Amino acid sequence: MTTYSTILVEKRDGVTTVRLNRPEKRNAMNPTMHREMYDALSELSFDPETLVLVIAGDEQAFCAGQDMKEFFHQLSDDPRAYDEVSRLALAWRDDRLRFFPHPTIAAVRGWCLGGGVDIVCATDIAIAAEDARFGLPEINHGGFPGGLTTKTFQEIVLPRQALFYLMTGRTFDGRTAADIGLITMAVPGAELDATVQEIAEELKQKEPHALRACKEAFKAVMPHVSYDDAHHWVEAKSGHLRSLQKSGRRRDSIEQFLDKRYKPATEAADFSGTEA
Repeated sequence: MTTYSTILVEKRDGVTTVRLNRPEKRNAMNPTMHREMYDALSELSFDPETLVLVIAGDEQAFCAGQDMKEFFHQLSDDPRAYDEVSRLALAWRDDRLRFFPHPTIAAVRGWCLGGGVDIVCATDIAIAAEDARFGLPEINHGGFPGGLTTKTFQEIVLPRQALFYLMTGRTFDGRTAADIGLITMAVPGAELDATVQEIAEELKQKEPHALRACKEAFKAVMPHVSYDDAHHWVEAKSGHLRSLQKSGRRRDSIEQFLDKRYKPATEAADFSGTEA
């Protein structure tokens, strides 16, 4: 695995953690981080050891947004470089991460501001410490959240709440983030790592092709898609899934159910005996 200067990549038993690693800047995203995140996610997308991906920061901050000095100030006189980095910033969050082939989890401690919120929006599941601090402070700089942050935020947060926090720039804690739909759940800080690991272990037990189809179907049939188009897309995806599972995993799981070897409402079938 490549060694990076702004991120750390840790692998353990099928769970890969990509940790933003600029603690002196509260893990703010600079041009180097954007390049390294794009490269790392591109590589991990095809990594057989990665079954679940976790995005994390450190105790003080998940991500404080864009590095104001390196991203905006130093690139202000170089439009070509600014355009390149801006495209990479979008590409790794709103393409590579959002459509990562395996489940993704954001583990949030400390500050999560601006573009850091977009990282959270791009993951499948987001768990935060109750005392984490979220916010979109761009209005306080005389602007508004750029890139796709405004879209991703309003897409998953309750509309009135989304506009309130966009317009005021107020910060809010992990409990509020859960209440307004930004994250999946908030837990005491001391329980964050264990909760993330528990969910990752649960996801690892699912049939991988079905798990990927599940998240792809969800993201493909968002509210702007008609019911007819959603039905046709899901039918086509179901056929594709069956072709991928020709080794017999789906059939075997049904046989396990008929034999009363597992309860679908509370556990997954055992997929270890058939090839992917």
